Amino acid sequence: MKQSHFDRRLSVYYDELKWLYTELYGDTPLLQQLIDSARQFAASRKEELQALDLRREADPDWYRRSDLVGMMLYTEQFAGKLSGIEARLPYLQELRVRYLHLMPLLKMPKEQNDGGYAVSDFRQVDERIGSIDGLSHLADVCRQHDMSICLDFIVNHTSDEHEWAVRAKKGEPAYQAHYMCYDTYDIPAEYEKTVPQVFPNTAPGNFIFCNEMGKYVLSSFNPYQWDLNYKNPAVFNAMAENLLYLANIGVEIFRIDAVPYIWKELGTSCRNLPQVHTVMRMLRILAKIVCPAVIFKGEVVMAPREVAPYFGAVGKPECDVLYNVTTMVCVWNSLATRDVTLLKWQMDTMDALPPEFTFVNYVRCHDDIGWGLEEKSVAYLGFDPLEHKKFLYHFYTGDFPGSFARGELYNYDPVTQDARSCGTCASLCGVEDALASGDPAALDLSIRRHLMIHAYIASLSGIPVIYSGDELAQLNDRSYADDPVKAKDSRFIHRGKLDWERADDRRDRSTVPGRVFSGLQTIIRLRAEHPVFSADAKEHTLDTGDRSVLAFRRCGSGQELVAVYNFCEEPRRVFLPIHGSFRDLFSGTDYPAGNAIDLDAYAALWLLRQ
Repeated sequence: MKQSHFDRRLSVYYDELKWLYTELYGDTPLLQQLIDSARQFAASRKEELQALDLRREADPDWYRRSDLVGMMLYTEQFAGKLSGIEARLPYLQELRVRYLHLMPLLKMPKEQNDGGYAVSDFRQVDERIGSIDGLSHLADVCRQHDMSICLDFIVNHTSDEHEWAVRAKKGEPAYQAHYMCYDTYDIPAEYEKTVPQVFPNTAPGNFIFCNEMGKYVLSSFNPYQWDLNYKNPAVFNAMAENLLYLANIGVEIFRIDAVPYIWKELGTSCRNLPQVHTVMRMLRILAKIVCPAVIFKGEVVMAPREVAPYFGAVGKPECDVLYNVTTMVCVWNSLATRDVTLLKWQMDTMDALPPEFTFVNYVRCHDDIGWGLEEKSVAYLGFDPLEHKKFLYHFYTGDFPGSFARGELYNYDPVTQDARSCGTCASLCGVEDALASGDPAALDLSIRRHLMIHAYIASLSGIPVIYSGDELAQLNDRSYADDPVKAKDSRFIHRGKLDWERADDRRDRSTVPGRVFSGLQTIIRLRAEHPVFSADAKEHTLDTGDRSVLAFRRCGSGQELVAVYNFCEEPRRVFLPIHGSFRDLFSGTDYPAGNAIDLDAYAALWLLRQ
């Protein structure tokens, strides 16, 4: 039975896989070696995973329904170890979490590991977090609770402590060929002319000199993260096999990290090159042959026009899901400016994409907020793009008059004056400032902001994902500054341990955690109960006549819903071009057609047509 399913799937994809592989690597026996390896992974796949493969082949849209809600968390910050997560599953079930993104937990250096994004072994869990057997067990338990494990697959680079890098340092040519190594600086100097720096302040340049090898090594992110050489077919085969190994452990969703960077060519930016899509398509094909239950979530933090191609061409998909990073940035821009114009434009752009494109929607994550707004759009509004960016990052550090936020800068570049922003959702929404000042009115507004933007992302097409701690309005953790390993990376301000004493207050609605937790429970429950929130619903924005108010209509599964959001602290009254009678799912209030809609500060309405 195992063999017949593998052969059936291979027959569908073999010609395309061979063509793509040969296009990159020429006629090589490594293709047959890869197929033989894939066959072995298929044969060793657990029976319950094979059954899941068949169910999802029959139901390929399983991840696009309204009842799929995610949470992303660091295992050690949430529960200490993998075994601790199993004990906390009832907590996650209170929020109906069915997509559990465990932040990087594979073996990593003890100190310089970029939060786990420097992997030393793709087939071992970091011993401080657990074991590979523990990960497999947790995946099995989660599956029994209808919960899918998502794991980062760091495709662009390894740690310099990975076996491949260690053997390269020892002078083994085969492993030096796994990376991009050069005897002199001549070729690196040519790359530096056209390749942007990822971290110009904390990790300037794109190359490091390795004393052990006496060679220059391409290292786009940090000096201890060596970029892999995908021009070498042995690298592609090895990474594909690592992915299939983790799929057989029970990982169902792979967050493919730093996708645009994986192919390098002189004279280019080494971003978004055509070969990247060939590599991603081949990985997708191998997954569909061996483990079709698996989906790919691409991390493509690029301009909007550069994101959509990572879904792939018609009939030849690459990523199943992509991060909706620009919408996240536009949300924070709208809170600071009290103006939804850019957010509305972003929605219109997204709504014009093919309906099968699915995005992960979120307000915060483990990373910073990069202010990569479309400069032409910012200029159209009458703002200087650089000055507007400076306004935003000063606003979210609390340095701008009237700001409610308390965050920190990340990777400030004094030359370009570029910077990004860090902080938890609650601290950026004003909860921290209001608690410090003892102002109950300001605290109420900050909680309203927090819940309103979470309601917004939950009403969009795609998968809403909560960043761990935001369900409790957890505040910034500034203790990172006392840790010499973390002190230079302000992203750790929003990577603190989950406060389980704070979590104990989640059922007391007189507390901040209680208000936020119960509010999110309501948002998630209503979303799950109404299929109009499924990804296949049609969506388009509405004109409100007020730049502080965003409204849009969703139609699908026989339902019509109008979502309305007030992005400012002042009450608003708007008239919407809608017909019929509507009822707000949150309050139960009826809204007859043709009447004005009155909105409180930071109000969120989900108006379902009756």
